[in-house]
Amino acid sequence: MSKPGYGKRTAPDQHPRSQHDFAHLPPREAAIAGYLDRLPDGADISVKMLAKQLPYGQCALRTALNRLQREGHLRRGRERLTADSGTSHWITRSWFSRTARDDDWWAAFTRGDVPQEPPDQPRRTLSRAYVLLAALGRTAPALSLSGAECARLAPLLTPWFERGATDEVVRHALTSGLPVPVHSAAALVHSRLTSKLPPEPPAARPPRRVLECAECGLPGPPEALPGGVCGGCRGGGRAPERPAALPPAPEIHARAAEIRAAMDQRRRERTLV
Repeated sequence: MSKPGYGKRTAPDQHPRSQHDFAHLPPREAAIAGYLDRLPDGADISVKMLAKQLPYGQCALRTALNRLQREGHLRRGRERLTADSGTSHWITRSWFSRTARDDDWWAAFTRGDVPQEPPDQPRRTLSRAYVLLAALGRTAPALSLSGAECARLAPLLTPWFERGATDEVVRHALTSGLPVPVHSAAALVHSRLTSKLPPEPPAARPPRRVLECAECGLPGPPEALPGGVCGGCRGGGRAPERPAALPPAPEIHARAAEIRAAMDQRRRERTLV
């Protein structure tokens, strides 16, 4: 695993894993992409670390990772995180997507506005809500539901999941403190799903992200980094300028103290007059 704030981060809303995920890539790049896909979030995917784990040299790995960027599987950049105390700082990110994304998708992801994509094929598996309702009878036999009742009640669980409720939270809300006897399991589940719906969570602030050129590391807007490479490194224009660094914290604090002292001096002068 890498240091906190570094390493792999999985991009959201990917298609289910299949054996054809990287069939469009050359064999070496496909093997490396498959290896990255299986790594957990936070794993160190730097060239030096990958060279220790895979049978490729650092030069070959760097070339392969750049190919993965051009194909839309990888982007490098930074993301600003805010702690509970209100302080914030920028951390390095390496985002990996099993599903190949185009530049427009990565631009939307950088803004925190990830477009939702329909699956390539309709899924015939049972929904999470249906499975949860169908299993209620194992925890509380009085709440055994038929298949038709599960299908009818399942949409009521959607707002629960959207508000962050886990399966265990839902199960506890439905099965705790049951009356004796339960005359209608479906009616009781319907009543509890509507009356015990948890409150909506506070609106989350959109993330602040910036992508970096895979070659020179200069940050820039997604539109200036097609394929994850800036115009200067592609030979098609000037690279984006690196933003000026902020002064160190002690210098900022000292300057603020000087300003406050000057303001206090002016107040005293006005009082004497």
